[in-house]
Amino acid sequence: MIEAGGAVLAWFGASLIVLSDGRRGLALGLGCIGLGMCAVVWPAGPGLAAGALALGGLIAAVQRLRNGSPGWAIMPAGSTPQLVLCVGAGLLSLWIGASVTSGGGASLRIAVLAVIGMMGARVLGARQPDVVLSCVAGLVLAVAAASSLAASSPETVVFLGGAVIAATSSFIRLREPSAA
Repeated sequence: MIEAGGAVLAWFGASLIVLSDGRRGLALGLGCIGLGMCAVVWPAGPGLAAGALALGGLIAAVQRLRNGSPGWAIMPAGSTPQLVLCVGAGLLSLWIGASVTSGGGASLRIAVLAVIGMMGARVLGARQPDVVLSCVAGLVLAVAAASSLAASSPETVVFLGGAVIAATSSFIRLREPSAA
């Protein structure tokens, strides 16, 4: 039951990042992705690995609160395509993740598919540096969690590396592009 809740939490966090332009929405999304990935990885891997994902997501979220566009900025004008992306990605990952019967870990597959798909789509259309870096942090957390799908006993160093990359990506300062 915790795994299914973690998959929903990860999808919700990715949806917040897709629908937000403000630092509060992005930070809440990163925190939800980190905690959601922790919940879906916990049964498949060591507790240290799951804790690393949660910690990496929470550090990235706290750092995101420190810089970026102020406020929440959830669903600004013209957000209908992003809302359709959130619903479609959730349904598609649910369909694919639940239909694969070999192994187990349907919740892990659903969470990883939803987060990777939405972060990849959002990073392609984002112009603000804080949105791009939030997408990169979420993407790294999902890829690190996906390593537990490929191995029967995943290496803790992969989870730690993903957490470190996610946490430090929010410290990078990018300038907004300007047309000259």
